[in-house]
Amino acid sequence: MFRRSSILPMGFRAFVATASVGVSVASGADTGEEGLDFFERQVRPILIERCQECHSLDSAQKGGLVLDSRQGWQTGGDSGPALMPGDPAGSLLVRAVRYEDPHLEMPPKSRLPAAEIAALEKWVEMGAPDPRDGEVKKKVSGLSVKEGREFWSYRPLSTSEPPAAGGETWSRTAIDRFLMERLRREGMEPAPPASPESALRRLHFDLTGLPPTPEEIAMFLEDPSPQAWEREVDRLLASPRFGERWGRHWLDLARFGESFTLRGLIMREAWRYRDYVIDAFNRDLPYDQFLREQIAGDLLPRDGVPVADVQRRHIATGFLVLGNHNLEEQDKRQLDFDIVDEQLDTIGKALLGQTFGCARCHDHKFDPVPTRDYHAMAGILASTVSLSHANVSNWLDLPLPLDPEEEARVAAQEGRLVGLEKELKEAEKVREAAVAAAPRRKTSTGPEVVAPGDLPGLVVDDSEAEKVGPWKESTHTKSYIGEGYLHDENQGKGLKTLSFVARVPKAGRYEVRLAWAPGPGRSSSVPVMISSADGDFPMRIDISGDPPIEGRFLSLGQYRFETNGANFVLISNEGTSGYVVADAVQFLPVEELVGTVAEAPVEVDDAAERRRREAVAEVARIKKEIAALKESGPTRPRYLGVKEAETPADLPVFGRGIVHNPTGEPVPRGFLQVTLPSTSTGTSVASGQSGRHEFADWIASSENPLTARVWVNRAWHWMFGRGLVRTVDNFGTTGEAPSHPELLDWLARRFIEEGWSMKWLVREIALSEAYRVSAPADEGPWWDKDPENRFFARAPRRRLEAESMRDALLFVSGRLDPAAGGPTIRPAAANDYNYEQTSKMRSIYL
Repeated sequence: MFRRSSILPMGFRAFVATASVGVSVASGADTGEEGLDFFERQVRPILIERCQECHSLDSAQKGGLVLDSRQGWQTGGDSGPALMPGDPAGSLLVRAVRYEDPHLEMPPKSRLPAAEIAALEKWVEMGAPDPRDGEVKKKVSGLSVKEGREFWSYRPLSTSEPPAAGGETWSRTAIDRFLMERLRREGMEPAPPASPESALRRLHFDLTGLPPTPEEIAMFLEDPSPQAWEREVDRLLASPRFGERWGRHWLDLARFGESFTLRGLIMREAWRYRDYVIDAFNRDLPYDQFLREQIAGDLLPRDGVPVADVQRRHIATGFLVLGNHNLEEQDKRQLDFDIVDEQLDTIGKALLGQTFGCARCHDHKFDPVPTRDYHAMAGILASTVSLSHANVSNWLDLPLPLDPEEEARVAAQEGRLVGLEKELKEAEKVREAAVAAAPRRKTSTGPEVVAPGDLPGLVVDDSEAEKVGPWKESTHTKSYIGEGYLHDENQGKGLKTLSFVARVPKAGRYEVRLAWAPGPGRSSSVPVMISSADGDFPMRIDISGDPPIEGRFLSLGQYRFETNGANFVLISNEGTSGYVVADAVQFLPVEELVGTVAEAPVEVDDAAERRRREAVAEVARIKKEIAALKESGPTRPRYLGVKEAETPADLPVFGRGIVHNPTGEPVPRGFLQVTLPSTSTGTSVASGQSGRHEFADWIASSENPLTARVWVNRAWHWMFGRGLVRTVDNFGTTGEAPSHPELLDWLARRFIEEGWSMKWLVREIALSEAYRVSAPADEGPWWDKDPENRFFARAPRRRLEAESMRDALLFVSGRLDPAAGGPTIRPAAANDYNYEQTSKMRSIYL
């Protein structure tokens, strides 16, 4: 790793400062496109379902208002314009659906659901994006499939060849000749080349996300050969940093994250997918294979394939699992279909440049995507299992395939663990019986109310607990620690938690004790989870009686804690009947237990207490043996992935996208018709299979007119700051046409011919003279004739994104940890509550 020294030249210090605040790949998001997508998915269905019966050209047009076109709400009705874009509070429509004015309540029969009101408010706040042109008033219709095949993005790749060299300027590469030919047509010349230092800095950030070192700058400047630039490009493409930089681009498209939903649940195995992506870019895995593995890696042939490659393919299917979903949705059929919709939306935009989501509820209003095509593809993904369902659903945590020898070792280990788990269950039954038989009496002669500081060990009072949901403070029962205790009011079940965080003074084993104020109506089964250095230990405890230790505490067992670990006790009211009460949690170092109140004489039956202690000790012994076996023996690696449904099936078209509203016969599973030849007889999916394998083959086919075009355009976007098609996620009719269609198709065709090599594509772009052009000041002919730089006569100025800025600062200061890959979440962490990431590794690993 490069380390900054006291002799770091001033020029490089200035370079670092400039790089850190002045260069970034522009975001692929487009505000207008996002707004139109929101309108199609959230707003149009509301207007159709709730408003157009009375407020459309084909209706009575009550109040003179029509809402089936943009011009309709702009003109407004008898009371004036219906909307004030950007101002929900000042919009008549919003006030009407809020029922703020008794003389202006719409719909008049019943108020809209809160979610629909919120969607209308957000739409107006976004500026009320609305693609409905008033000139097409009675029918808004997209292209037919037949018409769509003539649209530029759905046509087969053209066989255009680069223009002939027309002079000395920009004539060496095919890319330059395409660009130069367009510049001459526009009466323009390219800007001068960038300085060698600027061009080198640009290349390093674009290919590795890090700046060049002073030594690298000096070596490059001292190399006078014409091949110096080419050698530098090849060197960076061979660097493992290339996969980290370009893998991060892909992870953004794949909506990668390691925590999930409002609960902050941690996807413990997500790192495997991240490492798979980085490795794929570094190995230059062909892009078509890269896609096949992520959509159907678990279904690809295994005969003769090394186990490591089989594992890699299974891990790749994590692509379908990622994404933020409402796992608490209780309508599991709707949740499954919502996930299918999100998967199709991601595949459509990221891989094919298509906005499929509009076709969930109706035929796409602009593109040749019938709702039957949407449901044909949805049937494939609906025949794939992505979640396991419970009250709160969860992603699939699957075992990786192993070679026969490793499988035998792991199976033997698992057999031993199964035996111990059975022993543990029996021991826990004995313990529960012994605890129940031991009389619970208060034996303390001390005060009923004590201060936390007057008790041994570390005591975390309820006043220090992190609360989720409303908890009631109380002093009603006069036996508590500190200023009182908390209870859940026996309400809001499943919505409230308390976290008692232990900042232990030293690492070691501690006995954890929970205190509550006893009284009537307490729950007999409270969920508690202890997060320790050895992992998470869930349990349920009975607080319906008196605490057995000193009338204050119940021992939850002994656990190992680290000083900088995620040490906490989490109490929930999920699934409880009765009051959940918590007062404090005590953490006692085990070496200090002798002589504490736990060892004081108690007024209980000696034999019953002895049986209780023996039963508790036996449970602890078995748990310790299980923990030791897990730590020492081989374990079966697991991954986030998907699997085939037991009964794959076609789906009917769901009206308005609601899974409980089927219309018509099931649609055979298949693909997007407009991408298939007009002579195609359709697609067929083998009986008993989801069709994911065929789906992956269709997407990754060289005959698919979208796939190569979209990826080539993304690579161009990441290298030049904007794509040949500016709307990188939308190659449909509402997106922009390519600025250089012949160049786009030539690059896509050559990309396929070069074996879908991602490194070939980046190299081809980086070796062009256009890539090394300068970024002149905001004036001159380049700005006057082409202010948006659509013809690439100059280099754009790009901000450095947050990840590269952080990595660059760590890199030049000598503090960047060069370690790569592997799990980066602490084993003890169960959620992202209070989680602190202190690693100095690259941002992609955080």
